[in-house]
Order: sequence, then structure tokens, then C-alpha cells
Amino acid sequence: MSNLNFKALAEQYKKELLDNVVPFWLNKSQDHDFGGYFTCLDQAGNVFDTDKFIWLQGREVWLFSMLYNQVEQKQEWLDAAIQGAEFLKKYGHDGQLNWYFSLTREGQPLIEPYNIFSYTFACMAFGQLSKATGNQEYAEIARKTFDIILSKTSNPKGQWNKAYPGTRNLKNFALPMILCNLALEIEHLLDGDFLKATMETCIHEVMDIFYRPELGLVVENLNVDGSLSDTFDGRLLNPGHAIEAMWFIMDLGVRLERPELVKNANDITLKMIKHGWDEKHQGIFYFMDHLGHPTQQLEWDQKLWWVHIETLISTLKGYHLTGSEESLAWFEKVHEYSWTHFKDEEHPEWFGYLNRQGEVLLPLKGGKWKGCFHVPRGLYHCWQTLEKIDQKLK
Repeated sequence: MSNLNFKALAEQYKKELLDNVVPFWLNKSQDHDFGGYFTCLDQAGNVFDTDKFIWLQGREVWLFSMLYNQVEQKQEWLDAAIQGAEFLKKYGHDGQLNWYFSLTREGQPLIEPYNIFSYTFACMAFGQLSKATGNQEYAEIARKTFDIILSKTSNPKGQWNKAYPGTRNLKNFALPMILCNLALEIEHLLDGDFLKATMETCIHEVMDIFYRPELGLVVENLNVDGSLSDTFDGRLLNPGHAIEAMWFIMDLGVRLERPELVKNANDITLKMIKHGWDEKHQGIFYFMDHLGHPTQQLEWDQKLWWVHIETLISTLKGYHLTGSEESLAWFEKVHEYSWTHFKDEEHPEWFGYLNRQGEVLLPLKGGKWKGCFHVPRGLYHCWQTLEKIDQKLK
């Protein structure tokens, strides 16, 4: 049994969330002149680019709404969420809830609505905010956006799909993975039978299709018939993606009272961590090839913030729900790596990008892909799960 002090750890994660990370985004990212949020922030939190990315706008609305709903009904959190949502409502889509990828600071569209995850994070945002406010317009935006997402599952990029039709039809892991989480996020807005059917479809896709028992791994892309593709895309592994998906599956297992699903998800988490762990320099690789060939992603060996934070959540939930000592041992290892390498001792918020050796590669705190999401969400889930473990052990 580990000698971890779960109560002290819970306090550490709570303090980091509420005293360090949340104030950073609250004070540094809000655009009080045009609405929405700045996400391109340097190490100290100064704005270095004013473009607004719909993924990150939606995620920040969601985060402040979630904190308001789950932690404390602070007016400043709700105000931050509402102003971001109003910017998104006005400028984020084409009038038919087709969500753009990026906008200028003022809200002019820059990139067409090709990216399905602009839709998923807008749906999460308005779903969570509707819970905080009771605003039916927000609820309707979330519902309608969810319907559009489901209508696009067979061809998420639609007219912006660059692949030549019919030659190599691949399906991607990311959408069924995120739908596992999204279904629970907007549960309060969906019909019960429809919700259950959606959950079952997502679980099947993740656990029976993209998890390959012959490899013991989750792959990122498959042929549409479910077979493996011996190509760059077909051999691609993203360990962090798979590990993140497993805590979504654990949450669904709890919700559906299926402990065997929770155990399977924990087992897959452990397989993906062991496969993705860099024995030479520590940390988890960003991309891998399941046959060990060179990847086409030149950033394959970088160590990314979100990969490690999602691993903290999955290993803690795995330990809490299954009692797996192996999960707890991995939590300790990844906790030590993450707090040593990603936390900035000089300024608030965490670094996002390290090289393979664990040195800071980009000193930014936010950019095109890193915003107010993985760090605070991860700190929140770890804090909550550590408190539950502490209570259980008393």
C-alpha cells in the first residue's frame, strides 16, 4: 500500500486550481472590449496574438460554467462564462450553428467550419452554461449543435474533407471518444432512451472497434470496415488520447453501473501508459507507430501537458474505482513528472510543451491549442477523486 497522504494531495490540487490557474485565466484572458477570450498568452500572461479559436472559446465557457456549477456559485465565474458565450453566440457560427474554426479578435470569421471539434466544444459550453443559468436559448444551442454533430459522424469535415473519395476510407478515434464525454455533459438536455443508445454506441466504438486486443492498444485510425490499415495514419498511436478516453469510459461505467467496463478501461489505461512511457527520459510520448516505424509527426517525441494531466485523472479514477495498486503507482510517477516539469515556479499556469528531455520547448501558457481547459479540468478531477479516496480510507 502506498504511503501517499491523499488529504494533503487533494489540498495541493485544489489550491493549485483555485489560487493559481483559475485566477490566471480570469484575469489575463478575458477580452473586455470585444468579448470572448485571448488564449495566446506568454509565460507571464501577456497577449501575443489576438485571434480567437472556437475550440478554446468553447472550452473556457465550459470551464467557468463547470466551476460555477460544481465548486462555488461565484458571480465572477458566471460572468466570465456568459460574456464568452455571448461572443460565441454572436460570432462563432454562420447563423445555422455551423461553428467556425477561428475568428479575428472582433469576431470576423477566419477559417471555415471544417472542424467537428469546434461543434463539440460549443455544445459542451452551452450545455454546461444552460445548467448554470437555466437559459433555454443556451440549452437549445447545445441540443441543436449535438444533432448536427451526430449528423456529421460519417464525414465530420463535410465539404472540407481533403481526402480523395473512395481510395482510402479511414475513420478516426477522436469523435467517438469525445462523444463518450459529451453525452454525459449534456445528459440533462437529452431524452433518456436516446442518451442511453448514444452512450452504448460510443462505448462500442471505443472499446470494441478502436481498441485492438491483438495489439493491446487503441489506434487512432481504422479502415471503415474496422480493419487495421498498414499506413502512416493506420499505424498511428496517440497514447494521451486513448488514456483520456478511458476515464470517459470509466465515468460511463459508473453512470451505467457496469463495473466490468470500468475495470476494462483501467486495464487499457495501464497498457497505453506502459507502451507510451519514455524509459530513457521519462514522460509519455505524443505520437507513436504501433509497428515502431518513424511517424510522420515530427513532434512525436515531445512531452505535452494534456497527455500527462489526462493520465493523472485516469490513473486516479482507476485506483479509486478498482483498487488497482498499479494505477496508483503510475499516478505517483506521472504526478512527480508533471509537477516537476510542467508547473512554472515563477508565473501562474503550467507550461504546455517540453522536448523529449523534459526541457521547456515553448514558454507560452496559452496558444492555438492550449487554453483554459486541460490544466484546470485535470486539477479539478484529481482534487475531487483524491478527496473521495481519502474519505473511503477513513
